[in-house]
Amino acid sequence: MASERDARRRAYLDKAAAEIDALAARGALMGGNAFSSVLLVKGELTDAEKGGEAPFSGADGTALRASLDRLGYPPEDWAWLLSVDAEGTPLDAALMREAVCALDPATIVCCDEAAADAVREAYADDLAVIERFEEALLAPGVVARVCGMRVLNLGGFAAALADPHDKQVMWARLKQI
Repeated sequence: MASERDARRRAYLDKAAAEIDALAARGALMGGNAFSSVLLVKGELTDAEKGGEAPFSGADGTALRASLDRLGYPPEDWAWLLSVDAEGTPLDAALMREAVCALDPATIVCCDEAAADAVREAYADDLAVIERFEEALLAPGVVARVCGMRVLNLGGFAAALADPHDKQVMWARLKQI
């Protein structure tokens, strides 16, 4: 019985790894726990990230890790996805949606407007049927339900870290998840 369960688990892991490898070969950049409940999406890279530093390894990553940990999401319970490829070109809508679907999060946190734009484009048809206007637009600070996922647009997390008031706004937004 245990070997059958282990074989099934191995098959799930192999399938996920193959999907992620195929997405990476097409330009999607992602990391973290592929089976996590929270997906952080970022499109506006820092100079250090443009220079090759890992995404979310700077002040924004430190602040997000601390915030998510306080909310009960330890670092092993989130993943990240860039809405741009290695050259900084936005991912096309189909690839973006496929990457999100492969990671299958319960919650998507768009860390900046570039990320929110990519999610808007990838889920345009699904957003169009949402009745509440602010949710359909993925307005900053509003949690929308899209295809069974909660989607929150922070509206510029990294930029907000420079101002104490803006940091409090980001914290209030994150507490909604």
